[in-house]
Order: sequence, then structure tokens, then C-alpha cells
Amino acid sequence: MKVTSEPAKVGVFGIGLAAYWPQFEGLRERCEGYQRRVEERVRELGAEVVSAGLVDDAEGARAAGDAFAAAGVDLVVCHAVTYATSSQVIPTLQRAGVPVLLAALQPTPSLDYEDTDTAEWLANCAACCVPEIAGACVRCRIPYDTVAGTIEGDARAWGRIGSWVRAAGVVRSLRRSRLGFLGHVYAGMLDMYSDFTAFHADLGAHVEVLEIDDLATRVDAAEPAAVAAKLEQIRAEFDWADPSTDPIAAPIDDAALDWSARVAVGLDRLVADFELDALTYYYRGLDGNESERLGAGVIVGNSLLTARGIPTAGEGDLKTNVAQLILDRLGAGGSYTEFYALDFDEQFTLMGHDGPAHVAIAEGRPTLRNLKLYHGKRGNGLSVECRVRYGPITIVGCTQTADGRLKLLVAEGESVPGATFRIGNTNSRLRFSKPPAEFFEAWCAEGPTHHVALGVGHRAEDVRRIAQLLDLPCTEVG
Repeated sequence: MKVTSEPAKVGVFGIGLAAYWPQFEGLRERCEGYQRRVEERVRELGAEVVSAGLVDDAEGARAAGDAFAAAGVDLVVCHAVTYATSSQVIPTLQRAGVPVLLAALQPTPSLDYEDTDTAEWLANCAACCVPEIAGACVRCRIPYDTVAGTIEGDARAWGRIGSWVRAAGVVRSLRRSRLGFLGHVYAGMLDMYSDFTAFHADLGAHVEVLEIDDLATRVDAAEPAAVAAKLEQIRAEFDWADPSTDPIAAPIDDAALDWSARVAVGLDRLVADFELDALTYYYRGLDGNESERLGAGVIVGNSLLTARGIPTAGEGDLKTNVAQLILDRLGAGGSYTEFYALDFDEQFTLMGHDGPAHVAIAEGRPTLRNLKLYHGKRGNGLSVECRVRYGPITIVGCTQTADGRLKLLVAEGESVPGATFRIGNTNSRLRFSKPPAEFFEAWCAEGPTHHVALGVGHRAEDVRRIAQLLDLPCTEVG
């Protein structure tokens, strides 16, 4: 999957000391060249770069900070090209008002020490002032991280910078996101309960509260041509399941297929009309009424929405919907998931869920299974069965602390082949760095919700950066 977040807007400035320029001919020009190259490399990472050039005094630092603030940057990269006093750096960071990456990037990995003069040393002393700036940042309460390495040929250093740039892009997307909340939370799931203001406060996101009637009117208005096109899409993207031996399964009939397609068309229109970036939903309904049919008929449509970058989460779990959105904007997917079972013989954790699947990260083609009833829920209809792609995976949980702050949990593992349930649910065999029982105990020790977002690839470093940029607590389990 490709990264679907907005490009991060990154303020980049180099630093030097004005007193050096008349003392060492050509030093400033060399420093400016190194600075331009760093800007180029940050831009190559996918960022929109806002350049303040080379700053060499306190007045220039204030102007750079004002320019970054006016541009609305998400992150500042301070490139320590040569020595500079912290007094000509802190004003920039204070005015920018965003986290900073202090980059000690040398033009060369080493020097000919016996034959290097002062001017050449100054052109290579990127590490000299960074501890001073770091100490000043702590005292000025400016969040920062440090990366050291070389401008060219340093995969480690630029991997760290790339992680920050990706995280900043995700945070930019989150702060502009519109999260739809359709219906209500599954009654009694206390870990799901949260106030919408927390998402505005901690993420800067907007929660759009929707009624089941908002969906009903759009399903009723679904045009035959749109329904027919959706049926073709469903046939192209899913396999049909035999009923299986599960007594709650049934053959797929035209009525169930038509209803799923019709509801999917309504969901597409709902998302478009309210300009949603993600959708959390649950509605119980009663005795086969329209609300019950709508609540039961969304699984296929929501799986298709999730696959095209609008993640959906059932049971009213807005927190896990945020975790899905984070993984999706990193290009990792983000399927709605919970713990199913711990296998102590083969040492894996089975994880999955009923409801929407992220079919874009499925191993093979996803399958539709017709269920005569949804366990623990009202209604019946088509459900999606698949497993996540084999290989590296990441799970992300979004929970809340005792004082109500959002908190991220993350763990990396692997999706492995093997038999899974054929019950119309997603379910995958996952292995983490700890044995199943130890991993499960460590995860539960962090006060999670019972759902997580499951994505492909190892993304823990990026998730940690996202939490830092949002000033949220984050724990990597295992």
C-alpha cells in the first residue's frame, strides 16, 4: 500500500556563527551548500520544505521562527552545519512552536586529523553545538530529538529523519481529519466509552456525530445503476464461501448480496457528503426493523471503504478507528482486530474480528460468507472472511489513561501461515517477540481497549514518533 497521509510541512534551517565568516574565507558558502543539500534530501523524503536558509545571529533566528510559524510547519529540522550559540537557535524553535529534530550531519565520516586546519574542522564540526542546544531546549521546555550522522551515505541517520517526516505527515493528516461516529457504542463495553472532546483536544481532529437516519436516507436514494456497479465491484473483489459446517452460516443469496451492495452505495454517499476520513459505527436496531437491517448490512461496504483509505471500526470504537487511521496514513493498512485465542502448542496468537476487514492487505482474495445471525449482535447478512498478508505486521492500540488522555500502544510481529476459523470473520495467526502468554500479559498491563488496528510491515518507530509529535504517551510492548 502507498502512504496516503498529507505531505509533512517541515521547516529546515542551518546554523552557523556570524563571527566566522570574515575570519575564514569560503566557509559560509560551504555551509550554505551543505544546508541546501540537506533541504534537498528532506524534500526527497516527501516533505514540503519551508527553508529559512543559514541562520547566524539572534535576529535571524527570530525571523526564521516567525516564517515557520506563518507557514504552519509540523516539524523543524535544525541542521547544525557548524558551531552556533544556542541563543541564535532557541528563538527560532520558540516561535515555530513545534517539535524539533536537532541534526548533527557531517559532510564527511572522518577527517585527516594531522593535516586539517581550523577552517576545515569548522566545516565539519556538526556535533559541536548540539549538546548545548539540547540543554537549552530542556530548560526552555521545547520537545526535541537528536540525529547524528553524515549528509550522504548514512542509511541509519536518514532512516531516523525519514521516520520523523512520515510521522509529521500522519499528524498533519490527523489534525485535519473528520471522524464520523454513526450510532452508538456497543452497550456495556466500558473500554469503548470516551468523550468526543478528547479527540479534538489530543488530536485536533473533528468528530462528526451521525444518525442512523443519515445512512437510511442515502440507502433509500441509491440508484439502480449505482447498485449494479457496486455488485460488479463486489463480485470482482471477493470470493463466495460455501456455508461451512457452522450452524449460523447459510448460502449466499441474491437478496443478501443486493442489500449489501445497496448499503455500500449509501455508505459511499454518506462519506462523500460529510467529507469523512474515517468512520466508527454501531447500531443495534430491533425486531428486524430498518435500523437493524442497516446496522447488519454495512460490513461489505465498510470493508470496501477501509480498502480505499477510509478505515471503519465497529462497536462504536472511535479510539481504534484512530489507530486504524494512523496505520493507514503510514501506508500499512489497519484492519479492525481483537484477541481471539492464544495457541500454546504452536506459539501464536490468533487475532481477528467480525465486521469490516482491510481487504487491501489480505493474504489472497477475501471471502464473503452469509451468516444467519451475528454473534452477540442483531441482524444477519454478508460478512467478510480473510487473513492479513503473511510477513511483518504491526498492531496499534489507542486507549486512555486514568485522567482521560489518549495513549498509543504498539507491537511488532509476524503473520504466519496456518489454519484459521471459517466463521465469516477476519482472523490471522500472529507471532510477537514474546511467547503468547507473556505478550498478552504485557499488553494487558498497559490498560488497553480490547481492540487494535492490525497493519502490514514494522511501523513501531513511526508510531512512537507520531505519539511524540502529538505529545501522547506511547508504549511499545515486547
